[in-house]
Amino acid sequence: MKELILLKLGGSLITDKTKPYTARLETIKRIAKEIHEARKEKDFMLIIGHGGGSFPHQSATKYQTQRGLINEKSIEGIARVQNDAAALNRIVVNALIDAGENAISVQPSSSAISENSRIKKWDVEPLKNFLKIGMLPVPYGDVCLDKKQGCCIISTEEILTFLAKGLGAKRIILAGKVDGVLDADGRLIKKITPSNISEIKKYLKGSDGADATGGMIHKVERMLEFTKKGISSEIINGNVSGNIKRALLGDRSIGTSLTT
Repeated sequence: MKELILLKLGGSLITDKTKPYTARLETIKRIAKEIHEARKEKDFMLIIGHGGGSFPHQSATKYQTQRGLINEKSIEGIARVQNDAAALNRIVVNALIDAGENAISVQPSSSAISENSRIKKWDVEPLKNFLKIGMLPVPYGDVCLDKKQGCCIISTEEILTFLAKGLGAKRIILAGKVDGVLDADGRLIKKITPSNISEIKKYLKGSDGADATGGMIHKVERMLEFTKKGISSEIINGNVSGNIKRALLGDRSIGTSLTT
C-alpha cells in the first residue's frame, strides 16, 4: 500500500490568532501549492487536518464549549463554534482545489462521538474510500458531542491520532509557525522521546492568543502517546517556504522529531 501521511496545519500558521476571523490567505495558498507539488513528485496518500486559530476559538472561549453543556447558552455555542470552524475549513479546501488537489471537507462534528474530549466512535470507512479513489480528505478541529459532558472541542491532534490508528498511518507532520520545540534559550530541541519528556516539559508553553486545545504542551503529549504504537511525528515551521514540501517528500531532519 502507498504510504499514508497525516499533516496538520496549525491555527497559528493559517490564521492571525490576534485578530478574530482573520485567515492568512497568502500562506494558505503557498502551502496548498507546496502540497500539490509534493504530490506530483511522490505517490502517497494524504490527510490534512487544520486548527481553528482565530475562527472557532473566539466562540469556544465565549461559550466555554470545552466545558460541555454548562448553561442555557451552550447549545448556541455548539452552533457558532461549528459554523466558525467550518468557515475556515472552506477557505483551506478552496485553496487546495485551486492548487490542483481533489480536496474534500470532512466534518467531525457530524460523525464523531467523544468521551471526556477523546474520540470514542468515528466511522473511518468514508475516509478510506476517499483515499482509495485518490481524494484528499480535510478534517479540522471542531466541536463534538460528548458522552460525559454533552459537548467538547476535539483538537486536530486528537483527530489525527485517532485517524492514524484507524487508518494505519505511521507518520504525522505538525506544521506551525515556529521551528519546532524550543528550549529556555530559544534553541531547537531536535528530538523528544518518552524518556526525556519530563525534563523538556518545563520549556513548553501554550501558543499565543486564545487556544482552547492546550498549545504546544498538548501537541507534544498527544504525539508522544502514539510513539509506542510505531507512529512517529515531527513539528516543523510551516512559515518557512519549502518546509512542508520537503517534509512530505521524506525529509525528517526539519524541526523536532518525536519518536521512541
